Amino acid sequence: MTTFTTHGLSKLFDALGERGYTVVGPTVRDEAIVYEELSSPDELPVGWRDEQNGGQYRLHRREDYARFGYVAGPQSWKRFLYPPSVRLWSAKRTSDGFDVDESVSVKPLALIGVRPCDLEAIKILDRVLLGGEHVDAAYCAQRKQTCIIAVNCTEPGGTCFCASMGTGPGVKDGYDIVLTEMLDSRSHCFVAETGSELGRELLEAVEQEPADDRRTRAARAAVEQAASRMGRKLETRGLRKLLQENSSHPRWDEVADRCLTCGNCTQVCPTCFCHTVEDTTSLTGDRAERWRRWDSCFSMDFSYIHGGSIRNTTRSRYRQWITHKLSAWVDQFGTEGCVGCGRCITWCPVGIDITEEVREIRGREGARV
Repeated sequence: MTTFTTHGLSKLFDALGERGYTVVGPTVRDEAIVYEELSSPDELPVGWRDEQNGGQYRLHRREDYARFGYVAGPQSWKRFLYPPSVRLWSAKRTSDGFDVDESVSVKPLALIGVRPCDLEAIKILDRVLLGGEHVDAAYCAQRKQTCIIAVNCTEPGGTCFCASMGTGPGVKDGYDIVLTEMLDSRSHCFVAETGSELGRELLEAVEQEPADDRRTRAARAAVEQAASRMGRKLETRGLRKLLQENSSHPRWDEVADRCLTCGNCTQVCPTCFCHTVEDTTSLTGDRAERWRRWDSCFSMDFSYIHGGSIRNTTRSRYRQWITHKLSAWVDQFGTEGCVGCGRCITWCPVGIDITEEVREIRGREGARV
């Protein structure tokens, strides 16, 4: 492990730019912390923190100048690796038929500030979109051109439960560089560790020094302490079977009375990958395109087959979402589809809490466990 000062972040940005990477990271816009292209570390949310609860999100000023003192905003990194709208192919009429263009346009991206839960979400998307027989070409192309600079979480938020899911607050693997921000009244530095040859090359451009035992222990302790301060908790013991065997539980009716089926939870979720495909044709008939766009299992049309939707009630759509996330996903991909980031709780307009729903189903008399 090594350490460097805040000045080192500027050097890291320069090193990424010299290698052709576009840096994407957190910044403050419209009273929220969002991910956008950054030109310098000065655009990071310096001195900001977020307060989150069910259906609530507020930004507040910190008493220090932490660069990564927030938790998670309304966006995830999914929108850069698996964009909301992607052209799959286009076809142009010629004298001999059609010329079809299936090329994928990507650019090298450096994602800076990736939290452990979001890094685990990216690994889940890798399994879904790269691990099977049918690889998603657009995702694959962008993933190969992506550098990940992760940041360990030392201050969990009010809706976080990554410790319950085993996805945080410390980064495990899958990064090029991982940082732990250490800040007190005497110093402000970053403890850094590399996870790839690219990460080692990037850090060579940064003025750094070996991390002493005191600094290393302090960084690890900060992460360990965060695990005990989660805002939420989800009991995962027997969870797959619990949801499989309680499809008729009365709790589904109760949550349906509150749910607006707006789809916010699926849009902010870092692992939801549901989409629809749309074909368009020019008025002249000379050009056609096929586009993939994000969709949601809360949409009535999502489960439409000939004759109608097979999930035409709020009850059935919410049950489908949570059961897929925490049960059927295990059957499909070998892991839960939830990383405990808490976004679905924070950005639900009526504050529906996935951890509360599981707790109610597990704790009610008559539940099948």
